[in-house]
Amino acid sequence: MKSPFISYVALFFGVLALSTSAIFVKLADAPAAITAFYRLFFATMILLPFLIVNKENRQELRSLSTKQWGLGLLSGLFLAAHYVLWFESLNYTSVASSTVIVTLQPLFSMVGGYFLFKERFSKGAIAGFLVAIAGSIVIGWGDLQVSGEALFGDVLAFIAAGMITAYFFVGQHVRKSLSLVPYSIIGYASSSLFLCLFALSQQVSFVDYSAQTWWSFIGLAFIATILGQTVFNWLLKWLSTSVISMSILGETIGTCILAYFILGEVISFQQGVGITLILIGLALFLLQQRKVS
Repeated sequence: MKSPFISYVALFFGVLALSTSAIFVKLADAPAAITAFYRLFFATMILLPFLIVNKENRQELRSLSTKQWGLGLLSGLFLAAHYVLWFESLNYTSVASSTVIVTLQPLFSMVGGYFLFKERFSKGAIAGFLVAIAGSIVIGWGDLQVSGEALFGDVLAFIAAGMITAYFFVGQHVRKSLSLVPYSIIGYASSSLFLCLFALSQQVSFVDYSAQTWWSFIGLAFIATILGQTVFNWLLKWLSTSVISMSILGETIGTCILAYFILGEVISFQQGVGITLILIGLALFLLQQRKVS
């Protein structure tokens, strides 16, 4: 992309859309596996017409190599594993603790970016990274658990952070040679298949849900996934996984603000301090990293 400004504007709106994810999950009265399944299944259905009516997308899909198919399916597996582990962690630890830990994906992305893609980070960018991570920890510090079942849940959330980072790393590689719609459909469709199999193993219902829950599924698919996740897939052609992962820390801010207006949850002083630190850290990281990119 010729304009870095457009990239960062798109990144901002992508993070804002992704911030609705926790709100819709909370409004959906359904098992985690079902919520995750319908999120990606409906997202696949929304994108499918763009594949069918676009000749170039169809030709590209038909001409994919075995390696490209394999990497696309692998990205779907990583995405499915991320959702299963993250939602499962909520059965053992608090929402705040799980969300804070799962958004620590920059820990994985910076290390992976250094070794896999030879990315280099300035001292200012590293400082921004540390400040943003500190802000995320401040938001959930009062809820972090260190013993018993809660520790198991925290470990699951930490592994989930690694899974979503792996998803973005695969995307960063594949998106260099594969268009957005074919890549996203392969990833979302395969992920929804894996989640469907997982839900079947849990013996949960696929149909017996309220209208509010079905609308929440659609909101997750269209807003959080198409306008959020898919925007990140698009940006992977121009931005690194480390930049996108750092920006996703802003999801915590968006979720807190949306929870205030939609769910009536109060933003505490501690959350306000954390939000401020994340904003300072993100600004410092993006400005400093742009100088070395």
